[in-house]
Amino acid sequence: MARNQNTQQQQQAPKAREENELVDKLVGINRVAKVVKGGRRFAFSAMVVVGDQRGRVGYGTGKAREVPEAIRKATEAAKRNMIRVPLCEGRTLHHDVQGHFGAGRVILRSAPAGTGIIAGGAMRAVFETMGVQDVVSKCTGSNNPHNVIRATLDALVNGASPRQVAAKRGLKVGEIVARRDSGSAAAAVLEKE
Repeated sequence: MARNQNTQQQQQAPKAREENELVDKLVGINRVAKVVKGGRRFAFSAMVVVGDQRGRVGYGTGKAREVPEAIRKATEAAKRNMIRVPLCEGRTLHHDVQGHFGAGRVILRSAPAGTGIIAGGAMRAVFETMGVQDVVSKCTGSNNPHNVIRATLDALVNGASPRQVAAKRGLKVGEIVARRDSGSAAAAVLEKE
């Protein structure tokens, strides 16, 4: 009996530690109304982005009569819907990606060290909670925070690390990176001529 309790505590300890390391950012709160026979009933809708600052990020929404309850619901939804994104050197994306959701379109570009996060409000929240330090992004089309966040997550899901590409093609990582470097060297030679 005591042994079962110890194993349960050991299993719960990493989960609790993982939840303590998560960072959440409130993207926005809206007051919404439901029209009923006696008038309007007001509630609050919250949008939250959660991440561990090491490549995992999630997004959630929640609605309740009180603001704290809406934020709590949104945070729980975000924790349930987390995705893992491969980061280059732990600070930027591996390559440029595009994403879309509805009318929202985003372009994300990897950047050299020291660039910082060049992004708007909703996208900035995603990058800060995910742990990206250098990225250049542009939002075209809808700038609705819901669409922008979903489009950003769509773009991040479409990004792939050299390891994933190598596994898919049946090559070694060194071959993929060498091809990329030789391709840029060949382009530089062509530009000089």
